[in-house]
Amino acid sequence: MSKISQEDVKKVAQLARLDLNESEINNHAEQLEKILEYIKQLDTIDTNNVPCTTRAIEVTNAFRKDKKINCNDIEKILDLAPSKQDQFFKVPKIISD
Repeated sequence: MSKISQEDVKKVAQLARLDLNESEINNHAEQLEKILEYIKQLDTIDTNNVPCTTRAIEVTNAFRKDKKINCNDIEKILDLAPSKQDQFFKVPKIISD
């Protein structure tokens, strides 16, 4: 793995909209290099018999049957909304004039 250069840090800082001085750039370059060296240790681990996973904990959906429920109580439904006006849900305006 190549060494993290000051130019690499400057580029990432620019993308992150960070204004770093030369001392901070040098410090971050050194810290990133140490982090990458630490992560490089993972290359030494034998993972041949480890199954591929996408997450640490298996997640399963809790499905339920959909049930049709007739509800004609408009006030009851509108009371569930965070905001209402007359017989309508009130939502923030998302289109400007």
